[in-house]
Amino acid sequence: MTTGAFMNNKDTNPHESNTTGSSPETEVSNGIVPAHYLFPFILVTSLFALWGFANDITNPMVKAFKDIFQIDNAQSSMVQFAFYGGYGLMAIPAALVLRKLSYKSGILIGLLLYVIGALLFIPATLSMQFMMILIAYFILTCGLAFLETAANPYILSMGPPETATQRLNLCQAFNPMGSLTGMAVASYFILPNLLTQQFRGNEMEAHPEYATMAPAERDGLLNGALKSFSENSVEKFQEMQVADLATIRMPYVILALVVLAVLVLFLVSKLPNTGDSANKIELGALVKKLCTARYIGGVIAQAFYVGAQIMCWTFIIHYGVTLCGLTAASAQNHNIAAMVIFLSSRFICTFLMRFINPALLMTILASLAAVLVYFTLTLQNMTGLYCLVATSACMSLCFPTIYGIALDGLTPEDAKLGSAGLIMAIVGGAIMPQLQGALMDAKGGSWIENMVAPIQNSLSPEGDPTGTSFVLPFLCFLIVALYGLINIRFTSKTA
Repeated sequence: MTTGAFMNNKDTNPHESNTTGSSPETEVSNGIVPAHYLFPFILVTSLFALWGFANDITNPMVKAFKDIFQIDNAQSSMVQFAFYGGYGLMAIPAALVLRKLSYKSGILIGLLLYVIGALLFIPATLSMQFMMILIAYFILTCGLAFLETAANPYILSMGPPETATQRLNLCQAFNPMGSLTGMAVASYFILPNLLTQQFRGNEMEAHPEYATMAPAERDGLLNGALKSFSENSVEKFQEMQVADLATIRMPYVILALVVLAVLVLFLVSKLPNTGDSANKIELGALVKKLCTARYIGGVIAQAFYVGAQIMCWTFIIHYGVTLCGLTAASAQNHNIAAMVIFLSSRFICTFLMRFINPALLMTILASLAAVLVYFTLTLQNMTGLYCLVATSACMSLCFPTIYGIALDGLTPEDAKLGSAGLIMAIVGGAIMPQLQGALMDAKGGSWIENMVAPIQNSLSPEGDPTGTSFVLPFLCFLIVALYGLINIRFTSKTA
């Protein structure tokens, strides 16, 4: 049995367009992407970059909104809760729409919601209401849920089932290209131009003694100075807020225009229908197919993997600023380095899966990620930051490989609904960062602190809460490694 090898019914589906006029035997090649699917493959692959941009321009905003609105880590992590919460709410409705209509219809709906969510940043930032910003993120992500629920199984169905997981890994390689663009926009056009960040720089210049302090102590003093300024110079701080929110607003307006252009391109393009939505779904039979350890375990593993990924990337800035004494913009450059490593590793892993069992490769890399995060939470210095960056090399193949293993054996139509659970699992990216933010705040008494305190104390008893909070991604990577280990015998090296 091969990973992600659900049945491709292109030869029997009367609804699929065939523009080549060639026979089925010549259409299905041994390549990853058959020639007659090349244009739709490229078009759908562009979506992976679009949601990558949205994901990774958002991560640095957690720290930015923390300073702009003077809120704590747990509250600022609501950005991620709203962003990834849209996946949890919309994944199943998106799958039902796909089953009723088509992949193309789901993509069009997703792009429309994407545009609406991005445009909502105009009234949200003008009103200076954090809740409205969260709503804008939520609606934007409802669109991403449609896009991911449609695009992932659509790509899997565009060619031989034996190369389905390789095909999805190839597409996913373009996701970090969008992510890198989002990170670059945040690093070079947003963070350096925020007046709240410039205030911190001015405080450093005004207090040379800060340079000799431990990074955590210095960061605490800078946070205190900004808070004092917001309370004692209310009008001036509000002017800073207005300027900073305008800086954040502009990239989202430009993003809305870009996504609108992609929406028009999809609207006028003819795409093949690789599933037969005319057949009635056998819900009972589908539920039986999904009630397997491989599928349910895949949903669980995906939730923990996405949680680990978002925690590592979101809190690189916090780690760099608090424990290494970096500026937010400088710490964001380490995030960019992480994404470059992630992108490179994805192409390498796609190649290696020609020779190595995908589940085995994922087990090895997830285990290595856990080791690297262990050093991140115990060292709590620049070496720890480098280890945190290096985890990106281990994360690159996890999402599509879990996806392929979990959907193994499903038809394209069943995969439309089966994929909903895996996309809904992205809600792990909403919950986990908020829990990590609560650990960073270290107010004491919360259930998450009580639950992980024994592990934290055993790994790093004297550590700063920002560093020891990485116990959560450490545990998440162990769970992903376990899922891969369990499924090694169900997958083949050619998947």
